[in-house]
Amino acid sequence: QVQLVESGGGLVQTGGSLRLSCAASGRTFSSYVMGWFRQAPGKEREFVATINWSGSSTYYADSVKGRFTISRDNAKLTAYLQMNSLKPEATAVYYCAAKRSLITSSVGDAYDYWGQGTQVTVSS
Repeated sequence: QVQLVESGGGLVQTGGSLRLSCAASGRTFSSYVMGWFRQAPGKEREFVATINWSGSSTYYADSVKGRFTISRDNAKLTAYLQMNSLKPEATAVYYCAAKRSLITSSVGDAYDYWGQGTQVTVSS
């Protein structure tokens, strides 16, 4: 069992930056693929980024590529999402998720554990 707690959300102006953190419980954190997803009001959840167990492989949604960076620190049991050049369309609740596998995935249903989410609001 893994528990995930996101933090770092908030209100930022267009063009600003935020760094989200996802703190995990359990000593098996390094064996999990981690992912970030988001859900805007009235929209379906969408994939943002994913990272493999070692951090050597990452994958991003086209909409955030070049602006967002996913990373992890297995010693700290934490995954991160650095978000730069934020746009109003990034406004959403951001969720981190963990997947019991070595294979990264952009499919939300492939993930086994989810955090409670953190709100990100980008003002225009």
